[in-house]
Amino acid sequence: MGSLFMLMLVTGMRRAEALGLRWQDVDLKKGVMSIRQQLQRIDGELKATEVKTDKSRRSINLSKSMVQTFKEHKAAQAKERLESAIWHDTGYVFTSNVGTPLDPRNVAKRFLSACRKAKIGTWHPHELRHTAASLIANGIPLQVVSNILGHASIRITSDVYGHVLAPQRQEAAEVMARFYAA
Repeated sequence: MGSLFMLMLVTGMRRAEALGLRWQDVDLKKGVMSIRQQLQRIDGELKATEVKTDKSRRSINLSKSMVQTFKEHKAAQAKERLESAIWHDTGYVFTSNVGTPLDPRNVAKRFLSACRKAKIGTWHPHELRHTAASLIANGIPLQVVSNILGHASIRITSDVYGHVLAPQRQEAAEVMARFYAA
């Protein structure tokens, strides 16, 4: 699950989006992936559904290190496929060791377990999205952050992550002071 958690951390993807990601939506040569669907538990079954909003349907650029992580993950998955007599070829990027989609609840449990093992406290996978947003917002225009996160509007990004922008507001004040001092 390390690749899954790393992807969520560096892109701010929602858990359901990451679990719904298919290999056909990942272009490792260009370093871009398309968010087209999400995987959710509905009425006791895992189902691929539309993403949360129109703006949630987006493309996300991948860093070179994330592309490498994907390549390694794909190779490991191919090995699992060869070693399994009961592999289910679903096309999902993140699967069980027999190719079936990952249950969001089990992912949350595994994440919590990893956090406890690392002795960093009790965390939920959604915390990865907030952490990513905070890091992305560090000097990146709010519109870009909003697009990466797939928010329906820039206002949502501003309302949820506005506290991250406080240092930028201070920097703006200093720029204005230098302008008027000249």
